[in-house]
Amino acid sequence: MTGHHVVYLGLGTNLGDREENVRKAILLIGERVGTVVRQSSLIETEPWGFESDNKFLNGVIFIETDKTPREVLLLTQQIERDMGRKKPLGEQSPSTACCTDGAAPKRQYKDRPIDIDILLYDDLTVDEPDLKIPHPLMYERDFVTIPLREIISNQ
Repeated sequence: MTGHHVVYLGLGTNLGDREENVRKAILLIGERVGTVVRQSSLIETEPWGFESDNKFLNGVIFIETDKTPREVLLLTQQIERDMGRKKPLGEQSPSTACCTDGAAPKRQYKDRPIDIDILLYDDLTVDEPDLKIPHPLMYERDFVTIPLREIISNQ
């Protein structure tokens, strides 16, 4: 894969200075992953899949990149770690919150300073154990579909 690819990334945070977390993640994505072309508004939402007193700020960004889907996954996971996200050994990546046969996610959701999900990559479909594109649960989540519709309709 060469050239520029269109990628939509979902961002979520519910720990610390949430607006600053999103700003920092977008800056790091722009430095390491690709050119940030457009950003949605941020919406505040209740936690999804777990209980917490901390509400989320969620948004979607549209980037252009020359990276492969696997490179985007590894780079965004590194940004999550650099921003303080801790994952227990064996936890699946944010882009793999699904398993076969449409069952519930295999991982435990919890509070986090940043979560970066690959939602769409061109019109590509990827179905690997640790990488699923399009994101398998994105259409079930208003905190993804609302900001995604906003930036897609503004193109």
